[in-house]
Order: sequence, then C-alpha cells, then structure tokens
Amino acid sequence: MMRSGYDDDLRLAHVIADQVDSLTMSRFKALDLAVETKPDTTPVSDADRSAEQMIRSQLSRTRPRDAVHGEEMGDTGHGPRQWVVDPIDGTKNFVRGVPVWATLIALLDAGEPVLGVVSAPALGRRWWAAKGSGAWTGRSLSSATRLHVSGVGRLADASLSYSSLSGWEERGRLEHFLRLTRSVWRTRAYGDFWSHVMVAEGSVDLSCEPELALHDMAALVPIVTEAGGRFTSVQGEPGPYGGSALVSNGKLHDAALQILDPLLED
Repeated sequence: MMRSGYDDDLRLAHVIADQVDSLTMSRFKALDLAVETKPDTTPVSDADRSAEQMIRSQLSRTRPRDAVHGEEMGDTGHGPRQWVVDPIDGTKNFVRGVPVWATLIALLDAGEPVLGVVSAPALGRRWWAAKGSGAWTGRSLSSATRLHVSGVGRLADASLSYSSLSGWEERGRLEHFLRLTRSVWRTRAYGDFWSHVMVAEGSVDLSCEPELALHDMAALVPIVTEAGGRFTSVQGEPGPYGGSALVSNGKLHDAALQILDPLLED
C-alpha cells in the first residue's frame, strides 16, 4: 500500500466497514428482516438504518469535528471534512437475498472525494482508495491487490455495465442509452456499485446510470480515478455532483459522452 495524507482515515473506514459487515451479514436473508417503503417508493430495511446508525456512532466518537451525510438520516456537523455514507447500496438485492450489495463510505475534503471504501461482504469483496495512494481490492489493508482500468480504446471492443433500462426511459434518454449499447461489444447489467468498481478493476470498460445521489457515488469516485479511470455525470461534469454517472477507463469517455449527452445531440 502506498501512503497518503488520509491513511488514518482509511484505516478508520476499514474498521467501520468490518463492523458494519458483521451487522449487515447477520440481517442478510434474516427471516424477520423488516422492510418499509420510503416516500420515493424505494425499499429500506432495518439493516439499512442500523448500519447507518453504527457508522454515525463510530464517526461521532472518532471524528467528532467532521460532518456526516447519509442516505437514511439528516446531515450533521459542519466544516470542510464530510463523511458520506450509503449503509446498503443495492437494498433491493439485499431484501431479495441477492448478494450484490455493499456499504459505501467516503470522505470529502472541501467537497473533493479523497477516500472511498466499498465493502460487499456477501461477495467476499472490498475495494478502496485514498487520494494519491492508488486503488486497491482485497480482504484487508494488509492483503491487497492494486486496481487498474483496462486499456480498451474503441467502443466496438468495450464491455458496458448498467443497472436497468427503466431509469433511462423515465428521463427520455432511452434512445441515447440504446445507441451506446449498440456501439459496444458487450453489455451486462451487473448493477449498482458493482458496475463501477468493475471498471476500476479493468473487467468492465464503461458503466453508466441516469440518476444517482451523492451517497451513491462519493465512495466510487476515488476508487475509479485512482485506478486510472474517469468519473463524470452523463453530461460530463466531473465527480459525484452531477446527479448521474458515466464511468470509464478514460480512453472511451469522450466517445461515450457524445452518444449519451443530449446537448451534443442538438
């Protein structure tokens, strides 16, 4: 592992992820799992809320001066350092017993995502990065393999991952998305966080989603960029603030943007 100015924060994020993994795995496929529907009609389980509460409790003890933004609870704190957490990314998978879900923990410093940990215990996988120290995968900090994006340079040779068609259709962007799918070699709907970390590890070349929140993306940005990739919105805005995501190995990004970006169509 290479060192960065966020080593202590990265170690803390791993410790928290270990604790949350134990909690979420104890509730995964639990017969008494309680699931509710949020106002936006997406599901939330007791595990989501318990996991976020656990993360917030740890951060309040260990980083009391830092702000926290999470999916399930209100923002707390002020200042330049803000932790952004998604307790279970892939809740629909979680509640149905599909193992593709993860806890996402990010640190923003003055708005820049400088650290990200994505822990998927049901898959037995974890990915992480800190600014300037590369992107990594493995079971722990001490047993890690460095990530690097693929070298694929043509859309015709590229593998593309996404979550679903419905989001693109709801936003009137389905034809643009389908045009992209027809331009690439292969498409698979690995979905959620998994699409994007697979770009970072070079097994997928492109991934995109038409609508995502900050907590969906913040932890992924350092992992993708430290692996040598690019992370923008589908309109090309860098980082996790554009409300959508286009993730690539960098070589394919501009070509994919030209297909997806409505402004380039007009």
